[in-house]
Amino acid sequence: MNLKRRIVTGIATSAILLNVLTPIVFAETNVVISGNGAGSDNWANVTQSNTTTVTQNNTANVTNNVDADAKTGDNDANFNTGGTVVVDTGKATVKADIVNTLNSNAAQVDCCAAGSTDVKISGNGAYSDNGVKLDQTTTTAVRQNNVANVTNNVDADAETGENDANMNTGGDVMIVTGDAKVDTNISTTANVNSTKVGSALGASNPSASFVITGNGAGSGNYITAALAKVTSVSQNNVANVTNNVDADAETGENDANFNTGGDVIIGTGNATVEADIDNAVNFNYADVDCGCTWDVLAKIAGNGAEPDFDRADNIITLTLNSLQAVGQGNLSNLRNDLKDLDAKTGKNDVESNTGSVEGGDPAIVTGDALVDTGVNNSGNVNVVGDLMGIDWPEMPNVEFSFNFAALWAFLHMG
Repeated sequence: MNLKRRIVTGIATSAILLNVLTPIVFAETNVVISGNGAGSDNWANVTQSNTTTVTQNNTANVTNNVDADAKTGDNDANFNTGGTVVVDTGKATVKADIVNTLNSNAAQVDCCAAGSTDVKISGNGAYSDNGVKLDQTTTTAVRQNNVANVTNNVDADAETGENDANMNTGGDVMIVTGDAKVDTNISTTANVNSTKVGSALGASNPSASFVITGNGAGSGNYITAALAKVTSVSQNNVANVTNNVDADAETGENDANFNTGGDVIIGTGNATVEADIDNAVNFNYADVDCGCTWDVLAKIAGNGAEPDFDRADNIITLTLNSLQAVGQGNLSNLRNDLKDLDAKTGKNDVESNTGSVEGGDPAIVTGDALVDTGVNNSGNVNVVGDLMGIDWPEMPNVEFSFNFAALWAFLHMG
């Protein structure tokens, strides 16, 4: 009897951003206060805000329960007279495969870059008050979060034996059982975040110019500007994986007793338990390059003096901020319980048999009892920057391009 159980779980919680997000770029900003008459008050307040936000969240709750039994045996051949008595059973095999592939995020986003900014106060009359206040903010944010809760329960039994050939008269008595084998494979791959922020041409630095020039005597001219450019990437993974395997392979418990005449032989197959667990969870990769500087020109020149030859009040106040932040966090709780992995042969009885003078001695031949267990855990990898030369455990290098072929291949979805 062959019993096969294969459970493949491909949770459709993959948030894949295949198309590159077109950057939203500020148009060229020109703020000019010019040519106004003497004694006039002229003010410009400009606020610009541009935000690109990508949020990808996955939650997978997977429970796989496998209870599988394969059994041959429980045959009786008793009280026979004359001829050969043979009990021959086939193999008992249980194969249980569980494959979980879940939670992947991929995003490629161009920087949300400001265009050129030009602010100019020029050519205004004497004793005029002229001012420009400019606030400009550009923000690019990518957030990727995965939560995987996976429980795999496997209870598998393969058994041959428990055959009886008792109290037979004449001829040989033979009990031959096949192999008892349990083969369990559990593979869980979960939580992959891949982000590239920035164009293939590399980062560009926005330009800005601030000029106060050629204004009349006694004028007061002020430029106050606050320019902020923020790029942030947040990647977080939580994986709770529990694998419970209870596997038994048993041959034996055969009885050949109280037989008369001929040979009495019991031969059992091998009892084999194989259990392999492979967990690969929590991988973060981020490549961020949106530039860190500003190309700025600030100039005060050629403005008129106060009538008493004091210097006029001409002021430029600039606040420039550029921030690139990458946060990566992983939490893995892996529990692999391989309980009661038993491979047994034996418990065969050959007793109280009477053979002929020419007959051989009673014999019991048992197969091997083998338990083969392998557990492989890998994960919690954070990479910032170029992937070249970095080996990811149990996964290929992820090459970023306009498609994500390598990532798909890794996730077995190609």
